[in-house]
Amino acid sequence: MTILKVAELGNPILRCQAKSIDMFSEPKIVKLIDDLISTAELNNGVGIAAPQVSESYRLFIVASRPNIRYPQAPKMSPTAIINPIITSYSSEIVKDWEGCLSVPGFRGLVPRDRAIEVEYTNIAGDRVRKIFTDFIARIFQHELDHLDGLVFLDRLESSEDLYTEAEYEKRMRDEG
Repeated sequence: MTILKVAELGNPILRCQAKSIDMFSEPKIVKLIDDLISTAELNNGVGIAAPQVSESYRLFIVASRPNIRYPQAPKMSPTAIINPIITSYSSEIVKDWEGCLSVPGFRGLVPRDRAIEVEYTNIAGDRVRKIFTDFIARIFQHELDHLDGLVFLDRLESSEDLYTEAEYEKRMRDEG
């Protein structure tokens, strides 16, 4: 497994529509999945999308687990999500904190659907339908945005919802 360089805000690949994957078990895709998992883990990410490592594929990893960046994250085995779509959204929108490996040093209060029903292909080539809620739904929506050329900054309702990492940490300490 290789740790990949994360593309940061300003890199044009983060603003491009990613390409669908046809050959799910192609060695290049299998290796990319392994490398994405390693890269997310090393960087304390709970998800990472292929465009974030300069690969224009409709592929991301959801790898929620408690870590220094997200101490309250639920534990979930790293899951490869290929060619995802959201088939339905909840009527409830929740505003919560997000950060991004491609936007280092910042956190934002981002509105997202609390629950989503999704379809995606797994590494075996099977089509999967699931309902995700709360933090996992947030990760899924955040990573799906990367496949469509969006970053969490594009979802902020106000510039007042954007904090530096240091101010975010201070706020969390003060509230905790």
